[in-house]
Amino acid sequence: MKSRHFDHIDLRVRDVERARKFYVPVLNALGFTVDQKLKEWVSYEAPRRGSAVTEFFGFTHDPNHTPNGTRIAFWAETREEVDRVAEVARNADALNIEGPELYEEPDYYAVFFEDPEGNKLEVCCRTPVA
Repeated sequence: MKSRHFDHIDLRVRDVERARKFYVPVLNALGFTVDQKLKEWVSYEAPRRGSAVTEFFGFTHDPNHTPNGTRIAFWAETREEVDRVAEVARNADALNIEGPELYEEPDYYAVFFEDPEGNKLEVCCRTPVA
């Protein structure tokens, strides 16, 4: 069985500094706390488990980037984590915030929002409440 289902997210942005101000607190709140200090990229990874490489989220400059309908959804272990990350995103100037709330699908609790450039993001939890 796989130990994880993705390696990394590689996003393009028009304004790296504006993206950094938004993504660093949001990524930290999601557990991506290790700054990889790459020259051309802003990239944060989850803490390593032993010597294993772990997933990471990075972005780099693309002056021609245009947001589209693609959405990146992050897993949250609890509804409280969804709420906490939603507040961090709100304070980091997220746009078009919807939720957090319970949606029609059973036990699907999520917040939807956009980064300052219009890239679509989501944080969701599918854990039933007893």
